Amino acid sequence: MAIPVPSRQLFIAGEWREPLLEKRIPIINPATEEIVGDIAAATAEDVDMAVDAARTAFFSNEGKDWSSASGAYRAKFLRAISDMILERKSLLAKLETIDTGKPLDEAISDMESCASCFKYYAELAEALDLKQKITVSIQQQSFKTHVLKEPIGVVALITPWNYPLLMATWKVAPALAAGCTAILKPSELASVTCLELAEICRQVALPSGVLNVVTGLGSVAGAPMSSHPHVDKIAFTGSTATGIKVMTAAAQLIKPVSLELGGKSPILVFEDADLDTAAEWTIFGCFFTNGQICSATSRLLVHESIAAEFLEKLVDWSKSIKISDPMEEGCRLGAIISEGQYEKIMSFISTAKSEGATILYGGARPQHLKKGFFIEPTIITDVSTSMSIWREEIFGPVLCVKTFTTENEAIELANDTDYGLGAAVISKDLERCERFTKAVQSGIVWINCSQPCFNEAPWGGNKRSGIGRELGEWGLENYLSIKQVTHYTSEKRLGWYSAPRKQ
Repeated sequence: MAIPVPSRQLFIAGEWREPLLEKRIPIINPATEEIVGDIAAATAEDVDMAVDAARTAFFSNEGKDWSSASGAYRAKFLRAISDMILERKSLLAKLETIDTGKPLDEAISDMESCASCFKYYAELAEALDLKQKITVSIQQQSFKTHVLKEPIGVVALITPWNYPLLMATWKVAPALAAGCTAILKPSELASVTCLELAEICRQVALPSGVLNVVTGLGSVAGAPMSSHPHVDKIAFTGSTATGIKVMTAAAQLIKPVSLELGGKSPILVFEDADLDTAAEWTIFGCFFTNGQICSATSRLLVHESIAAEFLEKLVDWSKSIKISDPMEEGCRLGAIISEGQYEKIMSFISTAKSEGATILYGGARPQHLKKGFFIEPTIITDVSTSMSIWREEIFGPVLCVKTFTTENEAIELANDTDYGLGAAVISKDLERCERFTKAVQSGIVWINCSQPCFNEAPWGGNKRSGIGRELGEWGLENYLSIKQVTHYTSEKRLGWYSAPRKQ
């Protein structure tokens, strides 16, 4: 039975509102290539309304209605949102799968992660009440100093299409916990569950304007947020190319940004690894979520002494992956998000082949699927470090392979990239793993695994992979401003200037 996609408008000031130009963008199911609905196409004028609503909510009742209310008050709403996501987990997961093409089991897991993230930040919101007026130890006895943590203001949250609701949650939950008000702009390729989050916020009676959801094209609805004079911060997750544009626009107003951008992460497999265990982590690290993960460990560096045997293992494991309609039970590889992304990935594969690389496995549409944007899990060998397939983010189920001889060579190859989001190492030698941890230039390191993620731990990258960290207490700090308050407690005059003569 087909799942109907709800028809939603823009969510502004606690209400559903028709976009000013009344235009819509079609929603295409990537597994069937069929139009299954549409979303509202906002313009800069709609963004202005959303920003005004967020600004009004931030200052409402001198902030007592939200921004300067207690963290415990805000936590009640975050928990209510968490509970409702869990209640609607099944439906939300199906909508996510229809919208993105990811396997249903993954989407269900995503919804559970969203609920737990809102709950986690509810706890941090409550803890924030105990962190106000933190005393700062200073040497001068005539002064007393403390620090206040205050919400940074109105924030614009721009999110990608690979984890639509989860990436939105990573921003919305800490922003609201901190006391900010927000405008969420999801990707035009996957906005459905973010609109359902807006409906959930409406049903839990989140104060008007605290969260606004504006859908539409990035160039039309997203770009005005970066340069808007009444937006106090931008948090963006997406491509490095778009991140540069966001940062450039924000810089004109000296506006803070946090950027979670692209990646080309390495996974190193040493000669002492258990090959089957390493093979499963390797394909999981690259093919999970159809390979559409910014942190995907898509560059495999394997010790030359085990390379031949390990590649055989990889092919065997890849053959066991079920590629199907993502709604089917047991599906482990679904459809690529869009026709444009499908063609981009196929172009990367074709170029690699023309440059002399070998398509060891996959590289084509699965023969049993005639419709949908499906690509087989692909393993490419005979790759040189100058090839685009090795250097550029593909954002698809494509694993590139090189061998190494020494540990130093492996580390050098791992760091030979413009990116620095994640890195993984598979070895039984924990001292070697520790050396790699210190030497690799990335924001996240996985030892004997790839891609685990936790609410409590920081997530983010170095180099062109971004600025700042999400999740954990670091995610909350993204949305807080630190204010120093100093009190002169002595009854003596300052004594710096001579007192004026009495007339």
